[in-house]
Amino acid sequence: MGHVEDRWFKVIRHPGGRKERVKSDLFGKGMRYRVRYIGPDGRERSQSFPDRAKRDADAFLVSTETDKLRGSYVDPSAGRITFAEYAESWLRTRSFDESTRESTEFRVRKHLLPFFGSRQLASIKPGHIREWDAGMVGKLAPATRAVIFAHLRTILGAAVDDERIARNPCSAASVKPPRPAQRRVVPWRADEVSAIRGGLAERYRPMVDLGAGCGMRQGEIFGLGVDDIDLDSGWVHIVRQVKVVRSRLVFGLPKNDRDRRVPLPDSVAQSLKEHTEKYDPLSIALPWEEPFSDERMTVPLLFTTTRRGAIKRATFDDKNWRPAVRAAGIVPTRATGMHALRHFYASALLDAGESIKALASYLGHSDPGFTLRVYTHLMPASEERTRMTIDRLFR
Repeated sequence: MGHVEDRWFKVIRHPGGRKERVKSDLFGKGMRYRVRYIGPDGRERSQSFPDRAKRDADAFLVSTETDKLRGSYVDPSAGRITFAEYAESWLRTRSFDESTRESTEFRVRKHLLPFFGSRQLASIKPGHIREWDAGMVGKLAPATRAVIFAHLRTILGAAVDDERIARNPCSAASVKPPRPAQRRVVPWRADEVSAIRGGLAERYRPMVDLGAGCGMRQGEIFGLGVDDIDLDSGWVHIVRQVKVVRSRLVFGLPKNDRDRRVPLPDSVAQSLKEHTEKYDPLSIALPWEEPFSDERMTVPLLFTTTRRGAIKRATFDDKNWRPAVRAAGIVPTRATGMHALRHFYASALLDAGESIKALASYLGHSDPGFTLRVYTHLMPASEERTRMTIDRLFR
């Protein structure tokens, strides 16, 4: 059992058993009270408190002994590491694919370390979280703030797991996580998709067919190989994408690290067949995920640049996609990238009565609930269908 020591006074025992409380050599110097206790590891530990803080010292001792009994004790000295030190350790030991690691490192170092970096983990309180988030309002979009807050909560959650701190300040009731504004998806019309397709160079037009007809992401289209298309059974196997990591092109798994199969409509199959007859697939060798790896994967890609290389997203968007969007009479924005073709695909399938579960599978969403939240307003109204169904039963 621990105890509270008064360092400014000592007790002298006189002959006969009389005790006298006198000033010690430390009187008036430094912290007055020292709580001494045995940690769960068997080592003696201490915590000091100033003059007139006896009640705080007693409360600390009671709290410490209670936490030890509950198994929730955290060594106060463990939280003295700075946030910057712990965050860098977390980044180093966290399992990421390289593209996610790159973006996470950037956000943590640019938006979290300037505010939290020099603070000790144990000193970070809910008020600091609120202050930081308030300072980001107007500087970052709500969606970006939400992602960075998630990084902060995960880092501090790991600190709890590592017994550096007792609780996560991001989880306090007074801390409200930033939430991105939900924008209603407005799908393009078929004539708009056709106009954009016509504005692209002929070698790139089947990309629109894959985006609008199979719901493929841009990087997945760039990474599509000849062997990934099954014309006989009518399926597209989406097993990789082309992406940029550390400014270099690499192959990698599709988003959410999940490959998938998507039905291949006859019209899209015909478009791809005509494309391969006119433009021979080129075998492109790129690293898999690790940009500086010496190992290469070779894939016969359907779509390549005029210089016989893999397509880089930023270059394609700047030189090909945005000009085609403008030519179609649409103002280029963040919402008018190739991703908009997936919205067109989703709206077409929902309008035809396809289920949310099937749509989520085709789009490569890990959670059908996410698909429902994004596209629920595009689902056909069911009121009249309900009336007709019940009427048929009653008749």
